[in-house]
Amino acid sequence: MDTLLIKDGTIVTMNPKRDIFEGDILVADGRIQFMGHDPDIKADKEINAYGKVIIPGLIQSHVHLTQALFRGQGDDLELMDWLKKRIWPLEGAHDSESNYYSAKLGISELIKGATTTVVDMESVHHTDSAIDAIYEPGIRAITGKCMMDYGADVPSTMMERTEDSIEESLYLLNKWHMKDNGRIRYAFAPRFVVSCTEELLMRVRDLAGENNAMIHTHASENLGEIEFVMKDRGMRNISYLKKIGLTGSNLILAHCIWLDDDEMKILAETGTKVAHCPNSNLKLASGIAKIPEMMKMGINVSIGADGTPCNNNMDMFNEMRTAALIQKGRLLDSTVMPAETIFELATLGGAKAIGLEDEIGSLEIGKKADLAILDLDNIHTAPSMEVNLISRVVYSAKASDVITTIVDGKILMEDRMLKTLNEEEIKDNCNRLISRQISKSRIIKDSL
Repeated sequence: MDTLLIKDGTIVTMNPKRDIFEGDILVADGRIQFMGHDPDIKADKEINAYGKVIIPGLIQSHVHLTQALFRGQGDDLELMDWLKKRIWPLEGAHDSESNYYSAKLGISELIKGATTTVVDMESVHHTDSAIDAIYEPGIRAITGKCMMDYGADVPSTMMERTEDSIEESLYLLNKWHMKDNGRIRYAFAPRFVVSCTEELLMRVRDLAGENNAMIHTHASENLGEIEFVMKDRGMRNISYLKKIGLTGSNLILAHCIWLDDDEMKILAETGTKVAHCPNSNLKLASGIAKIPEMMKMGINVSIGADGTPCNNNMDMFNEMRTAALIQKGRLLDSTVMPAETIFELATLGGAKAIGLEDEIGSLEIGKKADLAILDLDNIHTAPSMEVNLISRVVYSAKASDVITTIVDGKILMEDRMLKTLNEEEIKDNCNRLISRQISKSRIIKDSL
């Protein structure tokens, strides 16, 4: 059994007491075995973290790795135009190779930014190759194929028969769910009510329950979406999801910007989880979610970057900072969403969203060794003395300050060098593939 000793770092535990202390972390068999000071401890490998900050791995509860290849291809559009004119044609142009490298590109960026766990929604097709790309480098993920069986404006390359969507989802679940001791888990991922029949959503409800799987979808992101659901299903989004029995503790809803009081009560009463994507919501001009109000009602909130075409990066430090600042501006109250609250959403909030708070989200003996080491000895984070450490992480730190990322005790990046991915190969292939993807997507768009 290989052992790893991280020595002399400042450990931000996020344990129940929120302890922060100088010390060592001993990792064995993928879990934290010891935290503290013991000069006699030896390990197969040692990392000197003197002067560095050790944090729990960050958890992003809503991303689209299938879209990482499309960075910069969907700028300055609102949601439905963004989907119809750019994203659906681009996703529909995917083949196995392009989806594989898109996932690898996204994962590389995530690892380099201290994200150790993601909740990912893939595209309609070629999900198997994307999950291969997710599995190989060692990141922790809950992922699933996008499900779409409805909608007049959906290109044929993204439209499925209901039975085909269910059949492929079950194939992927049987192949991948709980792979590598649960590091990879499957989630059913209907895109949103706008592109899903009621039959599909109700089948997903039943199958998720039968297979102890999460459901991951979008809801109430855009006013046009709300208007469509009202006209098509006769009620508001969250009320409709409750009516068909989809709300519950195994459901993660991305965005949830345009909720009324009754809908927020539904989320609180059913234990439904909310994934907040602040930069995506700002860039698509969708709005600002009422996160402080949701949290007061007891709704579990976590954070995600969404996809690169609606954000342009997957930097969780950027998301944390924005998540804090926009609520202060919205409510004209500088005390809302303090740094400590935001950091909790990015760690324990994400762990609770996926039901793994006993395993990840904090640094404690017995928990999985998912963590990152930051070097905050930089001009943009100085001075280091007499400053709240969590505030420095949330308001000043950047992804480039991350020097080491570890998942399940396995080093995925050390000294800014990816250990399980080849950056140059990924960049070369993505540069090659995006031209082909754009050409194919134009043919798809022109056929609509």
